[in-house]
Amino acid sequence: MELAYLYTKQRESFGRYCDFRNVDAKVLESIPCTDALENDYVRRRPMVTRLDTTPHMSEHEVNTERLVTKHSSMRHVEGGWPKDVDPAEQSDVQRFRKKAEKDDDYKQAVKCLGPVVDRALKQNNTINIYQDYFAHMGEAATTEQPSAKGLAVFRDPEPVKRTVSQIDWHPESPQKMAACYCILNFQDPKFASARLPANSYIWDVLNPNTPETTLKPASPLVCMRYNPKSVDQLVAGSYNGLISFFDLRKSGAAPAETSIIEHSHHDPVYDVFWISSKTGNQCCSVSTDGWMLWWDIRHLAQPTHKLLLTDKDGLAFGGSSMEYNTEAGPTKYLVGTEQGAVLSVNLRNAKQNNGITLYDTGAGKHHGPVCAIQRNPTHNKFFLTIGDWTARLWCEDLKTPIMSTIYHDSYVTAGCWSPTRAGVFFVTRMDGVVDIWDFFYRQNEVAYSHKVGDVALSSVSVQGNAGSGGKLVAVGDCNGMISLMELSDGLAVSQPNEKAAINGMFERETKREKNLEAKEKELRRKKATMEEGAADERGGSLKDDKMEELLRTVDANFLGMIKEAEDSENKNMEHKGGNALGGKAPRYDGKNEGAQDESQDMAEGREQLTPYVTKCYGHLETLRKRKRQQEEQVETLVEETFGQIESIMHEIMRGLQERHASSHVRFEASDNKLTSSLRAHNRMEKKLKMIAAILLREDDGEQEVEN
Repeated sequence: MELAYLYTKQRESFGRYCDFRNVDAKVLESIPCTDALENDYVRRRPMVTRLDTTPHMSEHEVNTERLVTKHSSMRHVEGGWPKDVDPAEQSDVQRFRKKAEKDDDYKQAVKCLGPVVDRALKQNNTINIYQDYFAHMGEAATTEQPSAKGLAVFRDPEPVKRTVSQIDWHPESPQKMAACYCILNFQDPKFASARLPANSYIWDVLNPNTPETTLKPASPLVCMRYNPKSVDQLVAGSYNGLISFFDLRKSGAAPAETSIIEHSHHDPVYDVFWISSKTGNQCCSVSTDGWMLWWDIRHLAQPTHKLLLTDKDGLAFGGSSMEYNTEAGPTKYLVGTEQGAVLSVNLRNAKQNNGITLYDTGAGKHHGPVCAIQRNPTHNKFFLTIGDWTARLWCEDLKTPIMSTIYHDSYVTAGCWSPTRAGVFFVTRMDGVVDIWDFFYRQNEVAYSHKVGDVALSSVSVQGNAGSGGKLVAVGDCNGMISLMELSDGLAVSQPNEKAAINGMFERETKREKNLEAKEKELRRKKATMEEGAADERGGSLKDDKMEELLRTVDANFLGMIKEAEDSENKNMEHKGGNALGGKAPRYDGKNEGAQDESQDMAEGREQLTPYVTKCYGHLETLRKRKRQQEEQVETLVEETFGQIESIMHEIMRGLQERHASSHVRFEASDNKLTSSLRAHNRMEKKLKMIAAILLREDDGEQEVEN
């Protein structure tokens, strides 16, 4: 049914604004119910329907072929000449040039362009277009949060997964780095492979797909360094203990020189350094076999010098890392050992334990091998060590660390300083995280942590030197992958007054450690003195106890002998009294005669012993009286002396008062009185010293008497 409403209005009202109003409702149509339509109504059965308005999507993966890029070169020669002109023929070139210079168009072009070129040349000579107008202004302090972003990934081309043991940046080019690849796990199953790769590579940062140079040594390389004086030369240490020398200008991939295995290390060479020399051909290596070897790359048949890393007791240490910096001293070396201790080697002091100094082997040492050791590039007196779960800061003047980081949840594997910032250093961990510490802002927490991957990290190196760089960081892992990161300016650019602040902080910590060490020595000395005094007191008390016991024993024996003599005398008196009352003479037989002789002998022995015992007892009593008299005399003498001192002090005070209160005429009298008082005071002081000497002599005399 169609509902419609028809209305009419004028033409001029079309398109006008409609003004609607509320009106009462009205019924337009009413349809009553009929029975005829009910039969046509059918009740629909209930049903469940699902509706989904989400668009259908599917996942597709496409693996494209890897694009391999490489550098190629072409030769460009002089071209653009007509066909009939040979550039190699000088006569043809001169003939064509003269013909072209006579052309009117050429003359007109030179005439028009001459003034323009002349004006540009004058401006170039007048204005320095490369001048930096803000060079005198220092770097503004940055407020951005520290951060790092990944730039590229360099993967090991070999199918066998190897560890990136060390990374070394090119000294002059910020785009090249050398990386060593080897398997450091002892008896690793990969050694059983028939084709264990031994190649190491030199990478170009701009081309992460293919290494720029492939180094092919006889054994996998563990460490490698660029020669700072000749950047085309590298020295490397191998897993089997050999030293290899590479010259990229001559040999290319193969080593130019290799040491002889009989005169080389017997363990892997864990670090090697170029050392200061006139020709720049000398280097030093260290290994866990306990030897430091010095080499001349022109004659690698045998080392020029050897040094066994031992302490004063002859205990050998295996070197796991080494540091050499010519600014700290051309003869100074720092060696980290696999026992966790740090050794300082100074060849100038070779007479004292071959110049080897052992740092703290107690609570300050690492609990595992020292994985990395490096001096601060700004303050060479302080150096960093990486081992077990911490990084420690040391001063070469102290045997204990001055600062230490917190214990991490996983082992730390490598670390290094930032070349541009004095208070920033990097620490890699076995859980795939690299921590960046910034001691300029805080020392108790990590400034920034970056998750590189799930694989354990093995090496880290920062590009640049003290003057430039510091933003590119290369981190190697145990699967042969090198991750290149770019740091923010807050972690790479030196902050205002940072060097002075870091130096002041290190010096304060050094001074505090020295004070603690001095206090500990003083406490140990006091403890030893107290123990010696207690031992002397125990010895003196034992002597007094023995003397008292001896005197008691003598007294008891003397009294017992007197009592026995008295009893015998009483018995004799009773015997004589009985004979007098009975009026009969005693009966003597053999038995009575023997008893009478025995009693007579005992009486004679007592008579002989009694004077000696009496004399001893009297001597002891005399010693006791003398000791008491001496003590009384000393006390009396001390009291008299102190009384005289008090009277002298009263006279001195009175003299001072008189000197201030009297006129100029009485000054001389007061001075004389003061002088006499001071002389008396000096005499009293000598008298006290004499009393002390008497007391000491009396103590010695008592000990002699007791003995």
